[in-house]
Amino acid sequence: MSSITSTKTPRRSFISHRVHQLNEIGLIVAIIVLYVALTSSAAGFLTVDNQLGILRDAATIGIAAWGVTLVIIAGEIDISIGPAVAFASVLVAKGSAEWGLGIVGAIVMTMVMGALWGALAGYLRARFDVPSFIATLGVWSILGGLALYMTDALPVVLPDSSLMDVLGGSILGIPTSAIVMLVLFAVFLFISKYTAYGRSVFAIGGNAGAAMLSGINLTRTRVILFATTGLLSAITGVLVAARLGSGNGGAASGLEFDVIAAVVIGGTLLSGGRGSMVGTLLGVVFITVIANGLVLLGVDSFLQNVVRGVIIVGAVLVNVAISRRGNATRTT
Repeated sequence: MSSITSTKTPRRSFISHRVHQLNEIGLIVAIIVLYVALTSSAAGFLTVDNQLGILRDAATIGIAAWGVTLVIIAGEIDISIGPAVAFASVLVAKGSAEWGLGIVGAIVMTMVMGALWGALAGYLRARFDVPSFIATLGVWSILGGLALYMTDALPVVLPDSSLMDVLGGSILGIPTSAIVMLVLFAVFLFISKYTAYGRSVFAIGGNAGAAMLSGINLTRTRVILFATTGLLSAITGVLVAARLGSGNGGAASGLEFDVIAAVVIGGTLLSGGRGSMVGTLLGVVFITVIANGLVLLGVDSFLQNVVRGVIIVGAVLVNVAISRRGNATRTT
């Protein structure tokens, strides 16, 4: 029996790696096709300013997506991202403009609060076995309501600050938010591939019961997972506030759907146990380029969501087909 297990495990790992490769290659091809099509049909698509704008928009989705990738790999879900980003933008604006914390103090306070509300959702999931969808739905409702209540649905203007100018602007011509996104991507790529914590996340997503029996602390890991997404949402909120020059309770509406779509398109299974940061990065680029292209093509704003939805569902279906092919090969 041990010899059979030892030969099957490397084979499964190899097949899973091949599935990842197929999905990532497919996404690269899709992105290239999008670039070719939009270059020929959308005026100004390949301009430097537009490409920098794509990077900036990608950062709004991507920063949170790194954390959500690990959450979904662990077999959980976090739908609180949009209101969390909006509430974080309000906190940093209120803290710096009205509560006397200063810019740095307001940023630190916002990030700490982000980790805390994420940890709360994780604790509800881990300690009381509340489904993560319900726990984060509660956080979604609370933060969204607080963001609008605290501002009367009006923007809170940030005070003049050179730090916020940098955070909302660029460094050496590259949007600061994009630099933050890429730095965090490298950090989370390392965590997912080369740390015991990363391996624990995959193990929990594959089989939580077996992971617990092997000594993995499910409670601690789940709390850390959701605290991380809360922190990343707070970072995104600070960057959004810096870009807009204000905190806005209505900012980032629907962002959670773009984030989850990017993660799933990138090859992460909603059932958990499989996913990759590289795939999510490609999914973020795919989603962002589509959104940018639709705007440049002058598609009606109401129809944009329809077109994006159809394209996203199609991409997910391709992902599912690739996964099923990999699973069929695994069982033979």
